[in-house]
Amino acid sequence: MTQLLSAYAGHRTSDGTGVTVILPPPGTVGSGEVRGGAPATREFPLLDPTRLVDRIDAVVLSGGSAFGLAAADGVVDLLRERGQGLATPVGPVPIVVGMSLFDPSAGGTPPSAGDGRLAAESALAGEPLTTGRAGAGTGATTGKWRNRLDPGGIGLAVRDAGGVQVAALIAVNAWGDVLPPGGVPVFPAVPARGFDMQNTTIGVVLTTARLTKTDCFLLAQSGHSGYARAIHPAHSRYDGDALVALATGEATEPADLELLRAVTTETVAEAIRAAVAS
Repeated sequence: MTQLLSAYAGHRTSDGTGVTVILPPPGTVGSGEVRGGAPATREFPLLDPTRLVDRIDAVVLSGGSAFGLAAADGVVDLLRERGQGLATPVGPVPIVVGMSLFDPSAGGTPPSAGDGRLAAESALAGEPLTTGRAGAGTGATTGKWRNRLDPGGIGLAVRDAGGVQVAALIAVNAWGDVLPPGGVPVFPAVPARGFDMQNTTIGVVLTTARLTKTDCFLLAQSGHSGYARAIHPAHSRYDGDALVALATGEATEPADLELLRAVTTETVAEAIRAAVAS
């Protein structure tokens, strides 16, 4: 599965910021959920299970807050040139979901459409996928509720779930702290307010299971449980915590959805801890 993710994901790392693009196989089903109070997203409403489109062509994670959402434009252009997207009378329309975290580039030079295109080209080329201070996690920090700037980053974890595989790729830029397994949170006397609106943990869960769009929505919810397990506090008003769940449908046997959800929670928590361990 690690090899699988390397084939599907690529980075563009710049000075203090970056972009990570996930290009799943054609026909990949997806949904997602936002639980933080300050999201910066693109095309997230279409992930609702009641919406028409259920296939996702790309997911773009970027720094730069709302300005960094421009990175998705470069991915849209590249996929359109390749003839990928939802068939319409005027040609294919790539379905590209974007999520951005708030790093220092929001006040300087955030990722651009060109950066998004380069990250997508890296994914298509199968270049090695690094973790830690790379791609969308380059300028990420944590611990800000205690008035600290501890390192954040991007983390990867992979697990098996009854014959299907689950991978999580998470960019951690949390207001709270990342906790070790079984860790006890430290509570500040007065939580810091100097870093309001400068946070967000975003990511993707990818599974080989064959799932419906509603199943993927439930998987995204379980991924958010992984956020709460590894970050304290999680889902604050000052975070834009968002997660997309993708199912490639490569597995030949039906998946046990509840087992898959339980494994997803642990996989996301592991990826979050790996982001700062790197």
